[in-house]
Amino acid sequence: MVWETIRLALRSIRRNVLRSFLTLLGIVIGVAAVIAMITIGNGTTQKVRTDISSLGSNLLVVRAARPDRGGSTSFTPRQLDDKDLDGLRKGLTNAKAVSAASQKSVRVVYAAGNVAADVTGTDTDFFVARDWNASTGRLFTEQEVRGGVNVCVIGETVRQQFFGAGDPDGLTIRVSRMGCRVIGVLQPKGTSGFGQDQDNVVMMPLPTFQRRIAGNRNIDAIYVAAQDGVSTSTVQEGIETILRETRRIAPEADDNFQVRDMTQIADAMASATATMTGMLGAVAAVSLLVGGIGIMNIMLVSVTERTREIGIRLAIGAHEKHILIQFLVEATVLSLLGGLIGIVLGLSLAGAASLALSIPFAPSAAVILLAVGFSALIGMVFGFFPALRGARLDPIDALRHE
Repeated sequence: MVWETIRLALRSIRRNVLRSFLTLLGIVIGVAAVIAMITIGNGTTQKVRTDISSLGSNLLVVRAARPDRGGSTSFTPRQLDDKDLDGLRKGLTNAKAVSAASQKSVRVVYAAGNVAADVTGTDTDFFVARDWNASTGRLFTEQEVRGGVNVCVIGETVRQQFFGAGDPDGLTIRVSRMGCRVIGVLQPKGTSGFGQDQDNVVMMPLPTFQRRIAGNRNIDAIYVAAQDGVSTSTVQEGIETILRETRRIAPEADDNFQVRDMTQIADAMASATATMTGMLGAVAAVSLLVGGIGIMNIMLVSVTERTREIGIRLAIGAHEKHILIQFLVEATVLSLLGGLIGIVLGLSLAGAASLALSIPFAPSAAVILLAVGFSALIGMVFGFFPALRGARLDPIDALRHE
C-alpha cells in the first residue's frame, strides 16, 4: 500500500516535471544554504582552534601593560626584565617552561635576495613552550644562548625565499647589520588565527638579539607553558602573585603587566564563530518556510486539477484516508527530493568554499539528518491542508467538476 502510494506520487511529480522542480526549488535552496553555512562555520571554528593551539598548548603570554590611548594610566608603566623572568622561573612550580622573548621586524638578506621578517631573540625554553621543533638541522643550545653566539634558526617562509627546497645548514645570512649562521629550519606552522605568517621568522639567542639587533636588554614577552593536567587559570594566578611581588606593586595599585591565556582566547573566538554560524543557519532556514508555502500552493493547484480523479476514486470505494495519504505522501516525497538535492548542493558549495578559504571541510551528520527530517516535516505540514481538502470532496460534486 505504502510503496504503491509512493509510486503514484512519483508518477504525479514526473507528469509535471518543470512545475515540480520550481516547487521544490525553495526547499533545495533552504537546505543547501543551511548545510553550507553550518559546514563552513564548523570548518572556520576548527581552523580558529587549530591556529590558536599552534601557538602552543596551555600557553600564557605575559607582557608589560601599555598606557591608554589618551595617555592616562592607573599604574606605573614598566618594561619586563630579567628579574621578572627569574622570579617566574623560581616561583612557578606548575609550569613546564618559562621563556623570555623579544621581537623586531628587520630586513634579512642572503645573496641578491632580501625579505622583511620577524626576528625573535629567545632561549631554549621558547621552543618547549610553543611546541616547536626543527624540521631540518637543530635548535640552538643553552650554551649558545649564554654565550650570545651568532647562530639562528629560520622559518619555512624564509627558507623558501632564499634557498627554495635546499638545505641552508651552515650558510650565513645577514640579519639587519649582523651576519648569522643558519643551524636549522623550524617546522612549518602556517598562518595564525590573527592572520600572521608564523613561518616568516628568524630565531636567535636572546643575548645576541639584545646586543646586536635591539640595542637594549628589554624583554617584550614572557611565555609560560602550564604542565599537563594543570589549569592555565591556576598558573595565571601564580604569575600574577609573583610579578606583583617582584615588581613591588602596592596592594591597592593596578597591575602594570598583562597575562593572556591563549586557551581562553581560543574558546572565545570559537564561541563567537559558532554563534555567528548559528545565526546564519537560522537566517538560511527561513527559506525552508518559503519552500513549504510553495509546496502548499502547488498541492492546492494539484487537488483542483485532479478533482475529477478524486471523485472517481471515491466513487469506486476509496476512503477519505486513502485520498489524504495519497496527497500527503506526494507532498512529502516532493519535499524530500528537494531536501536530498539540497544536501548534495550544500555539501558541494561547502567543499568549494573550504578549498577557496583553506579551512577544514567539516560536515555534520546531525545537521544533514536534521535537514532531511525537517524537509520531510515541511512537506507533511504544508501538504496536510491540501490533502485534507481533497479527501473531503463530495464524490458527486467531484465527478461533475470539469
